[in-house]
Parts: sequence; structure tokens; C-alpha cells
Amino acid sequence: MQISSRFTIAIHVLTAIDVFQDWMKTTSELLASSVHTNPVVIRRILQQLKAADMIEVARGSGGAKLKKEPDQITLFDIYCAVDCVERGDLFRFHDNPNIECPVGRNIHAVLDGKLMEIQTAFENEMKKTTLADILLETKQLITKEEK
Repeated sequence: MQISSRFTIAIHVLTAIDVFQDWMKTTSELLASSVHTNPVVIRRILQQLKAADMIEVARGSGGAKLKKEPDQITLFDIYCAVDCVERGDLFRFHDNPNIECPVGRNIHAVLDGKLMEIQTAFENEMKKTTLADILLETKQLITKEEK
């Protein structure tokens, strides 16, 4: 199991937008430079964040801005916005276990509920952390570096 890097890139992008928005335009090129990826990747993620109503993007070189307050955006919101996994499908179960085998015949009955409980706990933990939390720690580290 591995969640797509779109999730951490989206967190990075939202953090950079907030940190940079008061003193430079947060263009896809600037954000791509910070993430160290192609601007096309950033533009796709910006589209997803815009569709989730987290940011607004001005055409051309206008840049991106947060549309919601950072304390109103949770990691779970970001996770959902960038479609990291299908809803309720964090764990991909192997197709067609052998029903002739006693383990294969029963493995879904044993694991399905447990995996859903784990996913629910994972999602609930993400709901506890906001972009404001990430920004606070990031800005503290930046300030520490500047000293």
C-alpha cells in the first residue's frame, strides 16, 4: 500500500501558497521549483485543489491564493481533494481468492471489516491535523533557519 505522492505534493503546494502569497506570485512555476517537479504536475494538483474550493487561481501569471482559512482545511480534506485512493478502498484486496481453499473462501470475511476499521482510524487521524498546524511548524522552522 502506498498513497500517491499527490497527497504530500498538495500539502507542500498549499503550504508554499500561504508562505509566499504576501510577497510573490505563487505561480505553478514557483510551486514546481519548491516541490522540485514539473509545472504540469503542479497545475493538475492546483486544478484539483480549486475544484475542492481550497484555492483560487488567477489566469496567466496571477498565481494561486488560499480560498479557505488554513484552520478550515484538514489533511483529510486535502487527501480527498487529490483523489489519492477511491473512497473506502485504501487497501486493495486481491481479486478472486480461491473459494476451493478454506483460507481463500474465508479471507474476505476475516479481513474486510478489520481493513475498514483501519482505514477509518487513518482518516480520523488526518481530520485532526489542519493546514494551520503544518504552517505553524513550517514557519517556525523557516524562522529558526533565518537566525
